[in-house]
Amino acid sequence: MKKRLLLYGGGAALLLLFSFTLSLSIGSSMIPITEVWSVLLGKGDEVSTAIVINVRLPRIILAILVGSALAVAGAGFQGVLRNPLADPYILGVSSGASFGAAFVILFGLQSALFGMYSIPIVAFLTGVLTLLLVIKIAMTSGQMKKETLILSGVVVQAFLGSFISLMVSMSGKAINEIVFWMMGSLTMRGWEYPKIMAPYLFIGIVILLSQGRALNLFTLGERQALHLGVNVERTKMVVLVTSTLLTASAVSVSGVIGFVGLVVPHLIRMVVGPDYRLIIPLSVFGGSIYVLWADTIARMALMPKEIPLGVVTSLLGAPFFAYLLKKGKKGVKL
Repeated sequence: MKKRLLLYGGGAALLLLFSFTLSLSIGSSMIPITEVWSVLLGKGDEVSTAIVINVRLPRIILAILVGSALAVAGAGFQGVLRNPLADPYILGVSSGASFGAAFVILFGLQSALFGMYSIPIVAFLTGVLTLLLVIKIAMTSGQMKKETLILSGVVVQAFLGSFISLMVSMSGKAINEIVFWMMGSLTMRGWEYPKIMAPYLFIGIVILLSQGRALNLFTLGERQALHLGVNVERTKMVVLVTSTLLTASAVSVSGVIGFVGLVVPHLIRMVVGPDYRLIIPLSVFGGSIYVLWADTIARMALMPKEIPLGVVTSLLGAPFFAYLLKKGKKGVKL
């Protein structure tokens, strides 16, 4: 297992490094790759340094963090729910975060709360509170059945979605800001946003990595996992809460970005197999690369206009996921 992790992880790290360098080079002002590395090593000219360090680098770092968080969260949800169609938004986290963000934007509470951090903080808190509500609804005699949990998520998501639609209809001049946030974007994100998100990502990845063996045993069924020494309810709670925190942290800084947590773990599972001790760490690289290239396309495709990032990830992810489903019908194990 360790040899496979080193092999696949090394290849993924090289691909991420290549994507990172190329994305820094691409933009309205093209910068040669050699100059990019000169800037990163502190030897670039003043103009290139300003563009790379102050404009592109924080956005690219944030894209890497958001992609990692959503992909790892997707792997966690798919593992604990034993459902390959599970994604980071299945328990209503996106609706909860969107409700909080729309509320702040609609009533102009940015200055009254935390300034530029108001939307990320409120979106994060409402996303987490949504999970707690879903778990509360799903709990029966101290246990959570996956079917009840998923249905609870659907109900809460629909309920909050109706409030979001109501706020959009009431928003007037703020409608563009609300809708653009809900479509996902990394526009105008400075260094403050990666700093907000990085601690959650690091802690979340460490926790989910520690649950890799338990998630492997979950594939046998909860009863079998229990007989093999897994504390089933505790594991479910740890993975669900951690995956939700990762999702909420990503949504709070970028808005809703779909298909990352659905497609990336699927693709990795097709390559390396069903071992979550491999899927979780490789999802870090896979999600980073996916969102990094999607964001690069978003800012370059219709330049000088920018496509919302969530639109690009959906345009790329939906056809690919349809392909996966078609292959699955032919007997390929997803």
